[in-house]
Amino acid sequence: MTLKDIEAGVLRIGYREEGAADGWPVVLLHGFPYDVNAYGAVTPLLVAQGARVIVPYLRCFGPTRFISAETPRSGEQAALGADLLALLDALEIGAALLAGYDWGGRAACILAALWPARVRGLVSQNSYNIQDIAKAGAPVSPDNEQRLWYQYYFHGERGRRGLAENRLALCRLLWQSWSPTWQFDAATFAATAPAFDNPDFVDVVIHSYRHRFGLVAGDAAYAAIEAQLAAQPPIRVPTLTLDGADDGVMAQGGTAHHDVHFTGRHAHQVIDGGGHNLPQEKPQAFAAAVLTVREWGSA
Repeated sequence: MTLKDIEAGVLRIGYREEGAADGWPVVLLHGFPYDVNAYGAVTPLLVAQGARVIVPYLRCFGPTRFISAETPRSGEQAALGADLLALLDALEIGAALLAGYDWGGRAACILAALWPARVRGLVSQNSYNIQDIAKAGAPVSPDNEQRLWYQYYFHGERGRRGLAENRLALCRLLWQSWSPTWQFDAATFAATAPAFDNPDFVDVVIHSYRHRFGLVAGDAAYAAIEAQLAAQPPIRVPTLTLDGADDGVMAQGGTAHHDVHFTGRHAHQVIDGGGHNLPQEKPQAFAAAVLTVREWGSA
């Protein structure tokens, strides 16, 4: 895939692109702590079906940089959504099919909910991925709380230092814990690891995991978007949601109730043998989901 960059909103976004310029546009969005390599095997499957595939590095990953030193290093959900909208604008893409997981899936859900005219269809791992910050303080079952240990770790200075000083070991541990049946090798992790060397990685990650629990303020520039997200807006675009049967971080039984947020055509699939990084673990299944949603939009 060709590595490019473009000024979009407050960022200069690094992204990979493959496929014909006049192909049907699809934006594939990675999560934390991953990068564009998550879609290395998905991309050729979509290009073979006529897609123009765009895979951006999210803020604080890889070559993506803030244009101004004065911009707050926010990791809040509204910032991710605004970044994606700015990218579509910069690339002059009126509407695209969006697919993602974790942070990237959240950005895709936000665009689908708030700017549905820009979204031809959605593939969202872990269903409705917009945070309900007002309810973030409510405890869940102890076994599910245990899955979120890293988020609580990041709430304190010890966790910030741990991420800064041990980022590779910590991120590798998360890969192993969240995808317990994925036997990735050292070379696979090494291909992604440089994405964590971004100078804003620690600040943005820490802010993200504190903001979602209401522990720190957001960037005032995104206050209006956050206010809309607080209402938990419905998603009306055609959507296929996915879960990995072996996902080691998402709450057990925690996504079924989210179906109420999808008011357009919607279906849900559980991918056997898949963990949290489905596009890299099960690229054929992920690509098939994207193609299914494209067919729905063409029907």
